[in-house]
Parts: sequence; C-alpha cells; structure tokens
Amino acid sequence: MHWQTSRYRIDLGEPRVMGIVNVTPDSFSDGGRFASTRSALAHCQRLIAEGADILDIGGESSRPGMEPVPLEEELARVLPVLREAVTLGVPISVDSYKPEVMRAALELGADIVNDIWALRQPGAEDVVARHPNCGVCLMHMHGEPRTMHRTPLQGDAVPQVLRFLRERTDALRARGVVAERVAWDPGIGFGKTVEQNFALLARQGDLARDGYPVLAGWSRKSSLGAVTGQPVDERTAASVAAALLAVERGARIVRVHDVRDTVAAFKVFNAMQAAGKVPGETT
Repeated sequence: MHWQTSRYRIDLGEPRVMGIVNVTPDSFSDGGRFASTRSALAHCQRLIAEGADILDIGGESSRPGMEPVPLEEELARVLPVLREAVTLGVPISVDSYKPEVMRAALELGADIVNDIWALRQPGAEDVVARHPNCGVCLMHMHGEPRTMHRTPLQGDAVPQVLRFLRERTDALRARGVVAERVAWDPGIGFGKTVEQNFALLARQGDLARDGYPVLAGWSRKSSLGAVTGQPVDERTAASVAAALLAVERGARIVRVHDVRDTVAAFKVFNAMQAAGKVPGETT
C-alpha cells in the first residue's frame, strides 16, 4: 500500500509516524510551546531526528470549544514554517480546513492536506481536485469544534463514520482524485463519547477493509485521560499503547506528539512481525 502525495509516494508497508507541529498558542496539549517560527522549525528538526516520517503543521487549534482563527492570522502562523519545512526532506502535511491556507501551502510545496472537515468547506474540494497528486486525509467530525463536546454523536459510531468517509471519498473520486491519494481518519475525540472512541479502535478493521490507509490520531486525547486518570502531559505511555493497538488493527499512519517513544515501540512491533513470518513468506 502507498499514499501518493505531491512530492512523495509514501510506502505504507510499515506503519508511518506523523509528527505534530502546532504553531498555536492554544492547542490542548502543547499550545504556545512552538508558536514562533523559530521554535516551530526547531521542533520540526527535532521530530525528524527522533524518527518522524511525516510532519503535520497546523495553525489553528481544533480542541473542543475553540473559536475559529481568522484567515490572515492562520496564514501568518503557518506559511513561514511551511516555507522552511518543505526543505527538510520529509513529506509535509498542512492541518487546515480553509481552502486559502491549503492553496498557499501546496503552492509552497506541501505534500498533504489534512482536513478535519473532510473538504466540506466551500472551495476545499476544488483546491485538492485541481492540485496534481497532493495527498489528502479525510477526517470524520460530528458537529464542529466549538460545540461538538456538548452534543456528541448518538448510537453506534463505527457504521456512521464508515458511511461518512465513503461518501466524502466518493465525492472526491468523482472530481478525478485517484484512490491512492486518499487516507481516512476516524476522528478520535471529534464529537464522540469515550465509549465510541474505543469502539472505533476495537473495530478499526471495519474501516481498514475498504483499502484506504487509516490515519489514527490518539495522541494525548481526553479519552485516554478518562480511562487512565492522567492529565494531558502524562499520557505518553497511554498514547503509545493506543498507537500500537491502532496499527495492530490496520492503521498505516499514526499522528503523534511523542515521536521518539512511538518510533521505539514500532521498532519492537516490526521486529516481532518480522520474526513471526514463515520462512519464504514475502508478505
């Protein structure tokens, strides 16, 4: 399996680690730590040194209850970082739902559009459809960030998420975007209860069977805090465990804050997988 992006055809034969770079003052986990261009770029370089395969750069927090960031402010946050990050030798993703930010990022050389709205904002589909080969990650979100925590999804989340991602993918495929450019994110924590989030993990294979690479974003999420009792800055072990469980259930990309620890865990996982192969087996 591969993920086609603007500059890279990413081999997903082994799970890939997407390192999070929040150029924001208010993200739920690391808001303000990398808000300047200099600190964000230093963080990019640190994550690559720790083993990140992809960097995901965003300038607007999507934590529950947050107000949207004005377009010009988001552009001012992310474009200086993106301009340098595209020279670092790894695929670069822009985490944004605004078509203007997507367009500007792709023009600078970004490889992937990672959209929590799954290209439902006016003009977003057009940007991706008209840009040759850029990768796209479509995420399921119930409601919108300002209010999703007040009225979570009702019922069994798995078939609802699957139906939504299929519908959004069909819309994009109808615009000429080939399947190899598309990845799916079930949207852990985005308008879902703790139980629904863990159901999506337990039954993630239902999503993976459609053949689109699944991107899992469990890092430091509140559902991990709900079951461990740990505050956000103490959830590294829980986050790594969730990432491994997601990969075991078919995820091909994990989006994480703690790259070094996740990469170490994956080395153990990959060694086990290799040792368990029957001699002569190729897959």
